[in-house]
Amino acid sequence: MHHPALRFLGHSTTRLELGGRVVLTDPVLTPRVSLLRRVVPPLRPEDWADADLVLISHLHGDHLHLPSLRLLRPDTRVVVPRGAAEWVRRRGVRRVEEIDVGEEIREGGLRITAVPAAHSGHRWGPRSTRGPQSPALGHVLEADGLRIYAAGDTDLFDGMADLGSLGLDVALLPVWGWGPNLGPGHLDPERAAEALDVLRPRLAVPVHWGTLAVAGLTRAPAGHGARMRALLHDPPHRFAAATERRGSATTVTIARPGQDVPLDGTAPDPDDRTPGPIARGADGPGPVRRE
Repeated sequence: MHHPALRFLGHSTTRLELGGRVVLTDPVLTPRVSLLRRVVPPLRPEDWADADLVLISHLHGDHLHLPSLRLLRPDTRVVVPRGAAEWVRRRGVRRVEEIDVGEEIREGGLRITAVPAAHSGHRWGPRSTRGPQSPALGHVLEADGLRIYAAGDTDLFDGMADLGSLGLDVALLPVWGWGPNLGPGHLDPERAAEALDVLRPRLAVPVHWGTLAVAGLTRAPAGHGARMRALLHDPPHRFAAATERRGSATTVTIARPGQDVPLDGTAPDPDDRTPGPIARGADGPGPVRRE
């Protein structure tokens, strides 16, 4: 008998065990991503080696990361936004298929529906017009009596309330990125808390934080270095605090990269000593419960 499970692997990468399958979202599995480096301990092969299915939300290099996809088994099913499959296939990923907003796929006992996202879908965008372009997506996964929304990268959008009407159990929401600033099409901690007003999940898990930084920037002296060190720690705590201020009924659970996330809203295992991002203050992971 399988049991649903969730592990935050860092950045936008999560491992979901659902419907008898192992799913990875936007896998970034290597120590480096272009000019970015992983500032938390490396992943273990067992975190990703048994993946059955990969969901790619959009084409940006920290979400569609080709070196990471090449680490997976050749028969792993990789699902990309509509229009990107041939471009990905030509770069050495064998089993690729496409999905667009409103379409669904099945994998074992799991049903996955593509939903909108407010974010650039261009590989090099939004500034460049070279290379492939496909719509940015979120995904709703349903199995084992659970409905989980993986937002990918997005800002607030009009149809977000429609997702809330589905009766979400879990929302995996981006709360930052990898640099000192956010470009267009992102949720910051306060806007992510605003999203909960319409999504109304039972549990929210902040992602897209605390994992990647420009090489060397975290070691820089005060100023840019101090700001970057703070941004590797603070966003999920700002998100939890903003959620509390808004009086949300959602439980926020902050997990460090590499840590399991209990789906019942309880705190992560205190004996899980997975090292977290660069420390700032004494805040630890755990749920922020709303009564």
